[in-house]
Amino acid sequence: MADQQARTGENSRPTEIPAIRWEEPPEGPVLVLLDQTRLPAEEVELVCTDASALVEAVRSLAVRGAPLLGIAGAYGVALAAARGFDVDEAANALAGARPTAVNLALGVRRAREAHRAEFARSGEEGSAAAAALAAARRLHAEDAAASVRMAEHGLALLGELLPGGGHRILTHCNTGALVSGGEGTAFAVALAAHRAGELRRLWVDETRPLLQGARLTAYEAARSGMAYTLLTDNAAGSLFASGEVDAVLIGADRIAADGSVANKVGSYPLAVLARYHHVPFIVVAPVTTVDLRTPDGASIEVEQRPGFEVTEITTPQGAVAGAGGGIPVAPLGTQAYNPAFDVTPPELVTAIVTEEGAVSPVTAEALAELCARSRQVTIS
Repeated sequence: MADQQARTGENSRPTEIPAIRWEEPPEGPVLVLLDQTRLPAEEVELVCTDASALVEAVRSLAVRGAPLLGIAGAYGVALAAARGFDVDEAANALAGARPTAVNLALGVRRAREAHRAEFARSGEEGSAAAAALAAARRLHAEDAAASVRMAEHGLALLGELLPGGGHRILTHCNTGALVSGGEGTAFAVALAAHRAGELRRLWVDETRPLLQGARLTAYEAARSGMAYTLLTDNAAGSLFASGEVDAVLIGADRIAADGSVANKVGSYPLAVLARYHHVPFIVVAPVTTVDLRTPDGASIEVEQRPGFEVTEITTPQGAVAGAGGGIPVAPLGTQAYNPAFDVTPPELVTAIVTEEGAVSPVTAEALAELCARSRQVTIS
């Protein structure tokens, strides 16, 4: 079950946006989410008391972004355990809520394994639930730390590729504090450039059809005092042709073993434009987004979203709504092609930046070595 409540208090910096948090009121533990579907008009929180409510929040994009989905998945398992629900049933439902985002299944798996191991050791449901929650909290902290290191590595790479500063960065979708336990992935790099006085302009794709760039990235950029400009997705070509883009920075929902990158649909056309115009195309994502079990881009399952997201636009309160709750902009019965993601092949990616450093050129061997190094660091 999910309840809604309005947030109170003064606006805070993006690093303080509570995109997700665990609370333990007297009536029992809950997972609290900032409802991203309501931004930027209003800051409303969803209070999830069970895994089914969290699954719905994931599918509706109230909570989204690869790293944050991993954190949410782990907390969802902990919530099911703490409230006495079937943990395996909850874990399976959560892991399948959005198939392209590899971090979601990873977070679920980490919390479920912690729960199983502790229950096998102690036979106590309470201690097993506590173990699942501890695993979720560790993942949350790890992601925040990874965000800091990705920003550092990304800023250093920009300095190497674009000496002299004054960067004009184009980004797609939302990759900031709203998708992370910290300040984000690609957006965190742009934010680091801004703080260093090296960001001249952040170009923000609106990101059709759900406008995560217009609603969320612009929201975070404004709160950070960044110089930013919003553009329609199909204006990007004109921007490149005018020589106004120095680098493209995007996130990722899954990176295959060969370096193919699945990200919000519209990313692949930017990679093609960047290659033609000799502009670096940089992917910023934690190592957990690299899925060595997915051999190549063709093996990535691409989520297909409902057609009404394309044939309707989100309505203000009181407007006449269509089948999906929006204002129809296409004739009744129009079919829509609405993949949530597209896949960019590795040869179009200049570099992949992770918390363990950058990979360039992007090859299967380099990614495998990066993941092996990451495991060694984690173990030690």
